[in-house]
Amino acid sequence: MDMNSPMNNRLASGLCLCWLLVVFGCNREERAETAASENIPPAGGVAAETVNEAIIESIDPVIELDIDALLAMRLPAQEAAEGWVHLFDGQTLFGWEATTDANFRVEDGKLVVDGGEQALLCTTLPWQDYELIVEFKADPETNSGVFLRTPLQPTDPAVDCYEVNIAPDDNPFPTAGIVKRLKAESQSPQPFQQWRTMRMRLEGGNLQVSVDEQLVCDYNDPEPLPAGRIGLQHNRGRVEFRSVKLRPLGLKSLLDEGLSQWTTYPEMPGSFSTTTEGWLHVQGGRTQLETKQSFGDFALLAEYKLPTPEMNSGIFFRCIPGDEMMGYECQLSNELQDGNRLTPADHGTGGIFRRQQARGVMGEVDQWTSVLLVAAGPRMAAWVSGVQVSDWTDDRKPDVNPRRGLRTDPGTIMIQGHDPGTDAMLQQIRVGPLD
Repeated sequence: MDMNSPMNNRLASGLCLCWLLVVFGCNREERAETAASENIPPAGGVAAETVNEAIIESIDPVIELDIDALLAMRLPAQEAAEGWVHLFDGQTLFGWEATTDANFRVEDGKLVVDGGEQALLCTTLPWQDYELIVEFKADPETNSGVFLRTPLQPTDPAVDCYEVNIAPDDNPFPTAGIVKRLKAESQSPQPFQQWRTMRMRLEGGNLQVSVDEQLVCDYNDPEPLPAGRIGLQHNRGRVEFRSVKLRPLGLKSLLDEGLSQWTTYPEMPGSFSTTTEGWLHVQGGRTQLETKQSFGDFALLAEYKLPTPEMNSGIFFRCIPGDEMMGYECQLSNELQDGNRLTPADHGTGGIFRRQQARGVMGEVDQWTSVLLVAAGPRMAAWVSGVQVSDWTDDRKPDVNPRRGLRTDPGTIMIQGHDPGTDAMLQQIRVGPLD
C-alpha cells in the first residue's frame, strides 16, 4: 500500500482497534440489550417502522495514533473556548482529501508536498466566515497557496475561490497576494526556507491577509463567495506546513437566563436551569431541551463539564421538531475502555453516536472542555479541545428521520438529559449557519 498517496493518508487517521457495536441510549444496561433493530414511534407524520441503528462506520486501521502526541495537540482552554481548532493533527491527513496524486504526506509532524501533479489538498468540510492561521516554509522556487471558499476543483481564482498565494517575488502575485484579485503590499525581498506565519480573516466579502503580523492585503469582494473548502496547493517546488488553525466567526449564543430560545419539556423527568454564572445545568432523568429555531448546515461551539467518567450527555442536531431526540447525536462522554484514551467506552465526546466513534478521548473529567461540531450536507465532524475526533459522511438513503437515513433538511438542536444520575454543565452554546 502506498502510504504517501492522498487516499491512504486520508485513511491513515484510523485507529488500530475494533469499533464496538452499541445500542441507542448509552448506559450499560441499555448497551447489554440487542442492537439489531428497534421500533421507533411515529414522528412528524412518518409511520412507525423497524429501524436498524446498529451500524457504526469503521475506519481502516492503517496507522496507530500516538495518543500522547495527539493529547499534546490540545489547545489551551481559553483558546479552545474561543473556537480555535487544528485542521492538521500532526500525524495524519484526517479531515483532508486531495484532488490528484501529488505527494502530500506527514513528515516529522509537518504536512509536506514537493512532487506529483498539480493538486489541492482540501478540507472535507466547507467553511464560511473564519480566521485561519497557517505556519509555512517554502523554497525560493515554490509556487503554492492557500485556497479559501473553494470547490474541490476550482477553475478560476478570479471567480470561484480566493487564492492566497505562496510564491516568489517575481510572481505577479507574490506571497499573501490574492490571485487575480489584489496584489499584496511589498514584502520584497521576502525570506525563504524559514518558518513564516500567515493569518487570513474572511468575513462576508472582506478578506484580510497578514504575514508575520503585518497586514499586507485588505480585499473587499462586491459579490462574496458562498461557503467552500479550504485548500493547500501544490503547484511547483516544496512547501511545508506545521500548523493550520481555524476559528469560525459569527457564532451567536443560544443561552440566556430565561432560556428564551429553547423549548422545555416539563413532563419529562429531568430538568434544565441556568446558574448565577449563566451556565446551563442539566439534571435528572431522560429529558431534552430543544431550540425553537431549526438549523441545516451549521457550526456549533459548546463547552461542557461532566463530574464523573461514567456520566454522559449529548448534543442532538437536525432533529425532527417536537419529537423525542430524533436526530443525529454528537456524544458528550469522557469514559474510557480499559483506561485507554484511544478506545472510548461510549463513543467519546465528539463521536457521532451509533455512527462513528471518536478517535480518542480528549476531554477531562470535571473540567471545562470545548466541542466544535460542524454539519454540512451529509458530512459531519467534531473537534474536542481543538483536536479533530470525528469526520463522518452519511451515505444512507435520504429520510426525514436521521435514525433511518440521511437528513440534510434543517432540524432543531437538542441538549440531552440522559438518566437519573445526569449532572452536566454547559458554559456556552453558540451557533452560526454555513451559508
